Amino acid sequence: MRFHYLLIASVLALLLAGCGGGGSASLSSGDIAVVGNQHITKAAFQQAMTEQTLSLKAQGESVPKAGTTGYATLKSQVIMVLVQDAEFQEEAAKLGVSVSDKDVATQLTQLKKQDFGGNEKLYQEQLKKQGYTDASVREQIRDQLLSQQLYDKVTANVTASGKAVAAYYAAHKSQYVTKASRAVRYILVGKNKQSLAESLKTQLTGAPDATWCSLAKKYSQDSSTKSSCGKASFQKGQTVAEFDKALFSLPTKTVTAVNSSAYGWFVLQPTAAVTPAATETESQAASAIESQLETQDRNQQMTDWVTRITKSFCSGNDIKYQPGYEPSPDPCTSLATATNTTTTG
Repeated sequence: MRFHYLLIASVLALLLAGCGGGGSASLSSGDIAVVGNQHITKAAFQQAMTEQTLSLKAQGESVPKAGTTGYATLKSQVIMVLVQDAEFQEEAAKLGVSVSDKDVATQLTQLKKQDFGGNEKLYQEQLKKQGYTDASVREQIRDQLLSQQLYDKVTANVTASGKAVAAYYAAHKSQYVTKASRAVRYILVGKNKQSLAESLKTQLTGAPDATWCSLAKKYSQDSSTKSSCGKASFQKGQTVAEFDKALFSLPTKTVTAVNSSAYGWFVLQPTAAVTPAATETESQAASAIESQLETQDRNQQMTDWVTRITKSFCSGNDIKYQPGYEPSPDPCTSLATATNTTTTG
């Protein structure tokens, strides 16, 4: 298992990252920033930088040196994630969302069981290897649980209507059509191998499974079925035309040799009747469609919510940075530019 401090990798993170400026909170000498009433300490920043540096090393990636553009980018990303976490905490308090120590402990216990078999020694060794502390892991778990609870809270009222499900089904009906299919076993002999193909056809007519397996292993040029006795299943139209025509017209268990322009000679035998084409009805597909639409709507609603609170943080100047810790580029500046472009464009 590898612990990760998730850097800016999603739309939500980019939207929610903090903005520079004034604000009512007071910076102390031990802070790099304040977000509303949340203080982001230099110790927390240094811990996050250490964790991210060791994570990069563990993945075989180079660690940017202090003073380089890469280091400045990494520093800004870490700061923006810390600010994001603080903003989540501010909004969670307003919405009555909280994560208890018991919740964190329960999640950590599950993590230890899943990744370390419940072995505390292995867990501690991994912490040391990656520069984490038990406290920092617990804090990340708290942040993750809080983010999920916020998501659940903000999107709790999202439902997909029957009308929306019906409209989606009508617009994507082709997705719910399954073409006819048929099981087969075959040996790809190759180009200019008619005599071998005809010989194999004779040997395989009425032959047991063992014969198919040995001859497929010996002669087939198709690596995907060479080790599986030539067994496969294809939908109508999935294979080359000559193979497809024979597969869907021959009686079951009949062996034939077919020459294709693309691959040369095949010896094939349909092993079961054709499974007819079928269409999943709207009622059969409704549950999956409803789940898909609700996920899309929840994500959009969460994005819209994040946009609103981001604008609120930006316009209210609720973030203060110590000199030298302002992220670059400032997300609020980017947001203001995008808003102006949309308004005037």
